[in-house]
Amino acid sequence: MSSDMSYTTEEIAKLLKISKLTVYDLIKKGELPSYRVGKQMRVDAADLEAYKQRTRMVPIAGQSAEVHSPVHAQPPASFSANRPIVITGHDISLDILAKHMEQAIPGIRPLRSFVGSLDSLISMYKGEADIVSTHLLDGDTGEYNLPYIRKLLVGSSYVVVNLLSRNAGLYVQQGNPFGLTQWSDLSRPGLRFVNREKGSGARVLLDEQLRLHSIRPEQLDGYNNIQTNHLGVATKVASGEADVGVGIEKAASIVGQIEFIPLIQERYDLVMLKTSWSQTWIPALLQILQSDTFKKELQAISGFDLSRTGKILFEA
Repeated sequence: MSSDMSYTTEEIAKLLKISKLTVYDLIKKGELPSYRVGKQMRVDAADLEAYKQRTRMVPIAGQSAEVHSPVHAQPPASFSANRPIVITGHDISLDILAKHMEQAIPGIRPLRSFVGSLDSLISMYKGEADIVSTHLLDGDTGEYNLPYIRKLLVGSSYVVVNLLSRNAGLYVQQGNPFGLTQWSDLSRPGLRFVNREKGSGARVLLDEQLRLHSIRPEQLDGYNNIQTNHLGVATKVASGEADVGVGIEKAASIVGQIEFIPLIQERYDLVMLKTSWSQTWIPALLQILQSDTFKKELQAISGFDLSRTGKILFEA
């Protein structure tokens, strides 16, 4: 078996003669290291071989052998060398965090996955992500993230840590020609809207506000006009192709030529599953988040509230 080879989850399932769901469970528990290539999870041949060496099949009748649990087995020294850590989300703060992690935590290789908040939590449930960023509003309680995390990661052990808070609201054209000031204004006829993709925090924020204000999605001309990030939405408004979109303040300042109407401060949190492996680097991650060096770098970016950065908000 070449150390340069890697396998998909389907190939792993066939090789080990187990279901694909079992493979995802092994990945989620940290027993089988994996990394993401596009939308596909891969497992290196060396890591698969190391997993097999740490476990033994139950012997046939008449033979005796000790059955080892992979959860408590100690991996060889080379097992965690440059092991990938997949970090999901779009915000620039995550790129800065990845840089600090690579410098401060030996034996890891941060990889960025640019997916939305809800899809990030689903990927964590599937074992495809190690650090998930999320900003999901529950309209009924006004609480961010925890209601969704509790539902999607039910039965899992995890820790939720604040990364930052930031303003979210409406992008409008210069001069705010429609005089938009609140969520209920989105019901006005004639507005051309630009939206985010399903699963993104901005899309959940919009859908919750539409529900709370009794506005049907089909009332918005452009509800299905989709962009995959905040900059894309802001650019469509700046170019005059749309009159209004939902996003964060930072993107408006980057794009320019538009105005931003702040309507809510959203909490942007990190979620990590607690496994035997992750608990070797979570303390170092918390030190980075709480460090003056990291916070000073984020402070140079306008629009971030760092008053709770590094604070553990919930632990299951």
